[in-house]
Amino acid sequence: MSFFDSEHPPSRELLDDCVHCGFCLPTCPTYLLWGEEMDSPRGRIHLMNMVSDEEAPLDTTVAGHIDACLGCMACVTACPSGVQYDRLLEATRAQVERNVPRSLPDRLFRKLIFTLFPYPARLRVALLGAVLYQRLGLADRLRASKLFRRLPARLQSLEGLLPPVRLRDLTRRTPTGASPKGSPRRRVGMLIGCVQRVFFGEVNDATLRVLAAEGCAVSAPAQGCCGALSFHSGREAEAAGFARRLIDSFDGLDLDTIVVNVAGCGSTMKEYGSLLADDPDYAERAAAFAAKVRDVTELLAELEPVAPRHPIPGRLAYHDACHLNHAQGVNAQPRSVLRQIPGLEVMDIPEAAICCGSAGIYNLVEPEPAQELGRRKVANIATMQPDAIATANAGCLLQIRRYQEPGAVQAPLFHPVEIVDASIRGVQPFRAVQTGSERGRDRSEELFLGDQEA
Repeated sequence: MSFFDSEHPPSRELLDDCVHCGFCLPTCPTYLLWGEEMDSPRGRIHLMNMVSDEEAPLDTTVAGHIDACLGCMACVTACPSGVQYDRLLEATRAQVERNVPRSLPDRLFRKLIFTLFPYPARLRVALLGAVLYQRLGLADRLRASKLFRRLPARLQSLEGLLPPVRLRDLTRRTPTGASPKGSPRRRVGMLIGCVQRVFFGEVNDATLRVLAAEGCAVSAPAQGCCGALSFHSGREAEAAGFARRLIDSFDGLDLDTIVVNVAGCGSTMKEYGSLLADDPDYAERAAAFAAKVRDVTELLAELEPVAPRHPIPGRLAYHDACHLNHAQGVNAQPRSVLRQIPGLEVMDIPEAAICCGSAGIYNLVEPEPAQELGRRKVANIATMQPDAIATANAGCLLQIRRYQEPGAVQAPLFHPVEIVDASIRGVQPFRAVQTGSERGRDRSEELFLGDQEA
């Protein structure tokens, strides 16, 4: 018997893999912050065991420890026993979402997140208010007021993570694909993302240019959310619905690879086979889809470069996005791709395995530990005095940007593919960012991009 319900509870076999050796402890962000056993991976597995064996109820106490986990999966990388903590956490979070009542403020805040962020059209409407908020100087006034300090921590975090918003972000058109010069080396589909296409559309543009320059024919069909935010938050049914719709979006396209430039999205899409394993209509299609998914740096590392790289002199701090490094095991490829650029020194950050505190919606729903981790990450970056920072996840870009406070580090932030794009086009991106908001882009270079309304 078990206090978990019968719908995909944490596997007894996987729970028994943990021998409680403690190798996970130094890599766990919440254990580093608090030193509490129940806020370590082995402690959380112990709680799962207790609920599974009816030694403890699945209640708000257990849910609190599960919610406090960032899901960074650094413990998976560190574990000598091969414990699949990722699968255990996903299963337990789904149990919590179904069976543990949340407070009204918590429910309302989570509803706000999940009715807004997975939907780019809604997000753009919301950002129209953000443009006015920033242009009229209301942001500076609010932050300087006593009222701001009285706001709930979650609302303060939501406001603090908002990047500078431009009107062009609300109206920008999403390319439908890119064509190489000559015969294509690879037929590639591309995820354009939700938050990514609204806040970081220039990363999508750079991805298309780089892939075309490297001989790839790229298709970016009309598409919705991949389900990553829902999947990592235990909203299993919702994530499955998003997954089905995304698979349908790419149906009928003859593709060798499906490219993703957001670490959290890529890790979820690679799990579609497991997510939809019980769906007779999608199980086989989902597994085939997942097998084709690659992070853009994975694909670039696989391809022998054909586009010449121009020098970019400078010191680049590379931050490992957790869902790229730990969840997908993609660690060497981004560094290899960046080190192909002449003059660029790619540096590892101290405490590289420790999460920056972004972790999907974590920095919104658990703002206090996220703030500690964000400041810790930026402080570590500051010791390196880099000319720029690169990371392969939208959430990490927003989180690190937020904590670039005076006296810490004021280096510009990039996705790695933006730097590769700048090198191919002969642009010096670090100087371009520091003098404006164009991030080194030249619209005249977008000759091979077809447009479509997002």
